[in-house]
Amino acid sequence: MSLREEIIELINESVSDSDNEEFFRNPLVGFSSANDPLYNDLKEIVGPHHFHPQDILPEAKTVVSFFIPFSKEVVASNRKGEYCSREWAESYVKANGLIDHISNKLIHYLAGKDIKAATIKATHTYDERTLKSAWSHRSAAYIAGLGRFGLNRMIISKAGSAGRYGSVVISQEIEGDKRPEEYICTYYKNGKCKICVDACPVKALHIDGFDRFKCYDRLLENAKRFQDIGLCDACGKCVVACPFATI
Repeated sequence: MSLREEIIELINESVSDSDNEEFFRNPLVGFSSANDPLYNDLKEIVGPHHFHPQDILPEAKTVVSFFIPFSKEVVASNRKGEYCSREWAESYVKANGLIDHISNKLIHYLAGKDIKAATIKATHTYDERTLKSAWSHRSAAYIAGLGRFGLNRMIISKAGSAGRYGSVVISQEIEGDKRPEEYICTYYKNGKCKICVDACPVKALHIDGFDRFKCYDRLLENAKRFQDIGLCDACGKCVVACPFATI
């Protein structure tokens, strides 16, 4: 079994053994070269604060990206009401914990093979003044070929867009995956869909931009509603409204 296959198997088994079958579907895993020119481009697109893989691990050769899709039941629950559903909040918290668990498990596994690895935790890595993170798991997932961005600024993968992403940077070289050429997002295909824009309860999402502060205020409102669950500053209305939330 190749190292690529071992990593995929570890991630798949970690999700299937997580005791949260009602929240998640089978994960997707992609690989990108740490030297892919797009990682340099992110410092221009996102900002100079954005990490290059070698800022996380100086010996970086490959970035492992993985996506844990939410179940259809979780997605359906969040299509109702103005605020996020309890099921969506729970899946958000559990997914973040699972991503960090998988990332650390993979780092430990690779250490046994004398391969160095490092990660950035699943969420809450942003600057509270700018609300911008030093690492975009979604951008890494795009570079690794897991999907393309939709109008709602989410990656639409072959499993849909509803779920959470993780990244692990490793010192072993693994061939990167090919990026898809075709958009799944209907708006980017023909300009005829903006359901995600219309679904935003606070009008933070626009065709030509995104008000991250207005969005964040709603996330904090949801967090207060579900304090018993954990830190669940989530919403997801623009995600679940998309026809491709689950595929």
